[in-house]
Formats: sequence, structure tokens, C-alpha cells
Amino acid sequence: MWKTTDAGLYWENVSDGHFRRSSVGAIAVSASDANVVFAGMGESCIRGNVSHGDGVYRSTDSGKSWQHVGLDDTRHIAKVRVHPSDPDVVYVAALGHAHGPNPQRGVFRSRDGGRTWQKALYRGPKAGASDLSLDPNNPRILYAAFWETVRRPWELVSGGPGSGVFRSTDGGDTWTDLSRRPGLPRGALGKIGIAVSPAKTGRVYAIIEAADGAVFRSDDGGDTWQRLSEEGDLRARAWYYQHIVAHPTNPDTVWVLNVDAWRSIDAGKTFERIAIPHGDHHDLWVDPKDPRRMIEGNDGGATVSLNGGDAWSSIYNQPTAEFYHVATDTRVPYRVYGAQQDNTTITVPSRSAIAGITRSEAYAIGGGESGHIAVRPDDPDIVFAGSYQGFLTRYDHRTGQSRNIMVWPEMSSGWGAADVKHRFQWTFPIALSPHDPNVLFTCGERVFRSTDEGATWEAISPDLTRQDPAKQGRSGGSLTGDNTGAEYFCTVFAFAESPARRGVLWAGSDDGLVHVSRDDGKTWKNVTPRGVPPWSTIRSVEPSPHDAGKAYVAAERYRLDDFRPYFFRSADYGRTWAKITAGIPDDDFARVIREDPEKPGLLYAGTETGLYVSFDDGGRWQRLRGNLPVVPIHDLVVKDGDLVVATHGRSFWILDDVTPLRQGAERVARERVHVFAPRAATRFKTNGGFPSKPKAGKNYRNPGATQVTYRLVERPETGEKVEVLLDAGKNPPDGVIVHYWLRQAAAGELTLAFLDARGREIKTISSERPQIAAPGAPTAELPGEGAEAVSGVT
Repeated sequence: MWKTTDAGLYWENVSDGHFRRSSVGAIAVSASDANVVFAGMGESCIRGNVSHGDGVYRSTDSGKSWQHVGLDDTRHIAKVRVHPSDPDVVYVAALGHAHGPNPQRGVFRSRDGGRTWQKALYRGPKAGASDLSLDPNNPRILYAAFWETVRRPWELVSGGPGSGVFRSTDGGDTWTDLSRRPGLPRGALGKIGIAVSPAKTGRVYAIIEAADGAVFRSDDGGDTWQRLSEEGDLRARAWYYQHIVAHPTNPDTVWVLNVDAWRSIDAGKTFERIAIPHGDHHDLWVDPKDPRRMIEGNDGGATVSLNGGDAWSSIYNQPTAEFYHVATDTRVPYRVYGAQQDNTTITVPSRSAIAGITRSEAYAIGGGESGHIAVRPDDPDIVFAGSYQGFLTRYDHRTGQSRNIMVWPEMSSGWGAADVKHRFQWTFPIALSPHDPNVLFTCGERVFRSTDEGATWEAISPDLTRQDPAKQGRSGGSLTGDNTGAEYFCTVFAFAESPARRGVLWAGSDDGLVHVSRDDGKTWKNVTPRGVPPWSTIRSVEPSPHDAGKAYVAAERYRLDDFRPYFFRSADYGRTWAKITAGIPDDDFARVIREDPEKPGLLYAGTETGLYVSFDDGGRWQRLRGNLPVVPIHDLVVKDGDLVVATHGRSFWILDDVTPLRQGAERVARERVHVFAPRAATRFKTNGGFPSKPKAGKNYRNPGATQVTYRLVERPETGEKVEVLLDAGKNPPDGVIVHYWLRQAAAGELTLAFLDARGREIKTISSERPQIAAPGAPTAELPGEGAEAVSGVT
């Protein structure tokens, strides 16, 4: 969760260290006490990459601290509504499990701030509440929308007998079914959005997914309804949208949020598009005291308007990118590459020559939102990037040209998996051979290879999936088809060639099969671990960089409502496998596994909630946390001694030096004192800009033609003041990084001395607080214009 105190100029995180899950589906601020904030966890717009939550959190100090207040198994919460005059009375609309039935779903009510909950409205284990609207003029009146839905790896089904519209006039004690009231659709119902008008008693708006769906309005509290706009774009991809918002002071103004944002000023008869930064809109708050002040949420982030929507704050000040994969190149400093959900591909430097890593140094590299990326090691200006439906490009940064090199150059929106020539996953593999940069691989239902940068392709495997026709149909359900490629199933999801031996190829499918070829693709053998249940998704296959016969597999089944982790290791080309999950909680499912390229048996694993490390080849795992937030780790790579992770929701993170892990940090922990041997370092020159004496609040640096904003924060454990950047990524430390271990804190001064080969002292660093620099002087962390940072860092 992020908070702004300056109308969206800057956003600062307020949930790290408090939330146990990263996905937030709803926020509610009490109208009677703005210090009281509720967070409903788990988004309810259930994409194929959706993450679940763990109930409800409550803050009574405007986000400084949080308490978990229950409803753990609701998983996906669509709305939280707080009584307008009593912050202890709160309602929750819980969709429940997205991937299977469960009982903790529906509308819940608490009268004691979340300490206890009552299930106010329940429609069975397959339907949950997708919207909830409370009349601020008479808070005993509530309207709830229910949605029967399920998402499986191969389909989304929207609609069923559990969907409907309901009203309570007694604060949720009893409810009336309005679903078949005059004027509403008569057939099956899907997802529904509902909004009561605060500006006119009895007026309610609804947007309904049905065979004859439309926008509807009632002026008698839902007893009868009038059919309004039938514009199809208001209800496109209904499962992902169906958001309707009534203006707080004008009863004839109503908003509908979809790919575009729509506004009606004639009570829902007609709508016009409104320009808002980014697309895919999901939430809107209009200030009832000043309707020109608005906050809007979309797939690009949050944006604020102070003039009724004529202008909006930037969305490029929130590090919330959802990356699917991560790649690096061979530059020094190296660059990091990834594809962002609902945005472009992007590459950013791992280190900048100025005070922070800013957006000015980023650029897109072809492909699209969901793809793998592969960078030529011998020419990092050449990048191969993918997107859904098999879209694949070759990008040349020298010319800016991006060329389509799809295996089968035909887009397939609207088609089911059975209708296409080749089945490519939403995020299909792309990989260059570690032995020959001229060899490029990609995967659909089989493995394809090119030796001319994608100009031509050859299939080098048969279909490596279960080929189940029942799981290759069209998606969306009986009401609204939705076939973008996200549900294409029976595909190869993971692929890699062994770095240890050329021609040893591994492939894992999204329906639970693992194959290996030891002759460069001429023949393939099914080596699926016995512990992988059918229809699991093989998220990653990691051939050991040290042993040609060794490989690791990460598999998940969360989209089948199974949240257990599945990690496996084989040392004999897949003939036998060992499950390696000790130390990982049973509800923290697997996403990726990697072996350190220098230290055999040192493993890193990414899960739904973070990062783990194993020092004994998977025998035992432990958290690798530090300041890494709780967030899904979709991919990771070890690059030049750094650990680079792609998070789904918190952008890229880098652990700048894994030297202690490689040198046996677990064993060293038993020693009293230990100094780790530093890794080789490169001297860089950092332009920190023109500094000034820091003051309370926001401060600014001006390196060259850009500006970096920071806040000075005191570390509670040391009292040291550090700069926290608000609109840029942080550079790694300059100089040589020296890591040391003390089993117990030093009683007095601690010194670290650097000696030359003859034992003569070069420099000594002390744990005592340094002298305070004169006003305006450069800091050690970010030197001033022209200064060169070469000092050691402890």
C-alpha cells in the first residue's frame, strides 16, 4: 500500500513490515476518522497472474502501523465499506477463492473494528461478493453484487446461479434478492457492478454481464429498473472490469471503468470517454466535499486530479511494475531487462552515473507485456523479446528497429487454443544457447530453434504436453468470451539448455510434464518427477551450471487451489528426483529456482511471498529477506555476484553482493568474528549533483539535466541518517564492499583496518559516529558534482 500527502506528486509505502501478503484488493478510509484505514487483501479482478491475500488489516494511525483483523481465507476482497459515522462498523465484500470453492466468502460485517466478524450474506461455496455499495445518507441501506466464477489454468468461467443483486435496509441483518426485479436481464447473470447515488435518495446504478447486459438504473431503491446504455465497450471483458461509480453530488453523473474510463452526465443514457493516464481502469474516488478532487486507479498505478479530470498526476512515480521474468546483459555496469504486465518491456541500468537510477535511462526493447527476454551476450544491443499469442521480436538498439520474428506470424485474439496453428503460452520461453549466441530457442507446444536470429525456424521436438483437447477450448464462460491467449494450455512453459554441456535440453509444460533431450533435440525423454501431480505448471527448469546431469524444477498448482510448494532436484538427467521443500511453508507456492553459477549447491528460490536460500543443495531452505518486501518473486538471476529478482508488483530488486552466501555464511554464523574476502570491485564515478543542507521532509539533488528527490531517514538500530530516494532507484555502494560477521555486538569501538601486502596500514574505518560534515558538503553515500567515491563501505 502506498500513500501520498501531496496529491500524487510522490507516493511512499506504508505496508512494508506489516502485511504478510502483497496483493491488496480494496482500501477504505473512515469518513468520520481519517486515521482509521482498512485494507482488504487480494485483488478481485482475477487475471491468470492473480495473487491472493490473507484477509483484512486495520490502521488507526493513518497507515503508520497495521493490525491483522481476520478473514484470512477470503483470499480475494473486492470492497471494504466503513459506516460514515462509526469507524468500528465495517463491511467486506469477499469474492473468496478464485480457483475453487470455499466457505469464507460473501458479505461480512464487523461492529467492533474487525475484532469479530459475522457472515451477513452467503450464496454458497462457488459465488462471492464482487461489489458492495453503502448509502452514506442512510447507512442501514446496502447493495451487494455476487459473482459466480472460477479461474483454472486453461479457462475462466464467469457467471452462474450464484450471481445476483441484493439489498439490505437494516444494516446487513436481512437481505432481499433483486436479481429478477422488473427491467433486469432474465437469463444467466455474470459479474455485476453496483453503485448507490449519494445525491438522490433511491437512485441506484448497476452494470450487468448477461446475454442482454447493459447499464441499468433504479429510482426506487432497486424495486424496478430502467435499461440504459447498451454500449458494448462499457462491458468488454466483463470479468476484469464491471466497475460503476456514482457522483457524490450530481445524481445524473455516473462513471463506468473499463479499458477506457467512461462518464455519463445524463443519468446513464449515454457515455463519453475521458482521458486518464494509462488504460485498464479499476477504481475511482470522487471527493464528496470537493468533487473536482479525484483519485483513480488503473493498471498503470494511481493518479490524482484536482480539477475534475482535466489533468492528472503522473503514474511514473510508483515502483509497482509487475515483471514476469528478468534477464541481464554483458555491459559494465550491466543492464536489467523485463516485461511488465499491462505495460511495455523495459531495460534499466543496474547502476547510474548520477545520484539515482531514473526513468530517463530506461527504454523499451520490443516484445510486449508478458514475454521472456534474451539478450545476445556478444552484442547486447540485440534483444529478443516476446509477448502473448507467440509474438516475438528482434530489437536492435543501435537503429531502434524492432522486427517481427514469430514462428507462425498470425495473431489469434478471439480463438481458443485448439484453433491455432501453434499453442504459445501467455509468457512462453525464449532463450539463447549458452554455448552459441547464434542459436535461439522458443517454445509453443513444442520446441523451436533458429540459427539466423528468427528469420527461419525449425521444430526440434514433438508435442511435449498432455495434448488434452478438453483443455484447449474457448474461455470466458457462456456469457462473454475472453480469448487473448492467457488461457492457452498444453504448452511448454519452461525451457533451458545446460550451461555445462551443449545439446542437453530441458523442457517443462504447463500441464505437468518434464522432458529432456541429450542429443540437441533429436530425441526426447519424459522424466517428469513422480511428485508432480497432473496439470501442474512447471514454472522453471534450471540445469546446473556445474553438472550436466543435474537439474532443478519449480512447479505450482495454485490455479488449481493447491498452494503447496513443489521444488525438485535430479542428479541423473531426470531418472530420479528428490523433493526439496524443507523450510518453506506449506502455503508458499513455488515460482522459480536457480543455482549459483560459482558455488555448487547454493540455491535460490522465489515463491509467492519472497526469496529463500539453501546452502546444501535444497536440503534445507531459509528466508533471504533483508529489506526485500513481501512480494511474489517470478524470476531471478545471479549476475556478476549480484542477485537480481523480478517481482510481480514491486519492480526489480538487486542484492548487490552474494559474496557472504558463497563463502559459507551459514557456517560462519557459528564463529565469533569473521571477515569475508571482498569480491573484485570496479571503480565508478558517481555524480551526486549539487547538494544542499538536508532539511525535514523532501530534499532534492540536481545531477546534470535531471532531479532526484529524497527523504533523510534515521536508522533506528544505528542512528545513522540515510537518504531514501522517492523517485529513483538506488545505486549500489561505490568502492569495495567488505562484509563482516559478529556473533555478538561489540561492547566498544569496532575498527576495520586495510593493510597493504607488507602489512602497512592503508586506511582504518571506525564504528564510532563520524564528524558531522559542514553544511552543503557532499555526503559519503552521494558525493557532490565532480567528486569521486572510492572509499570502503562496511
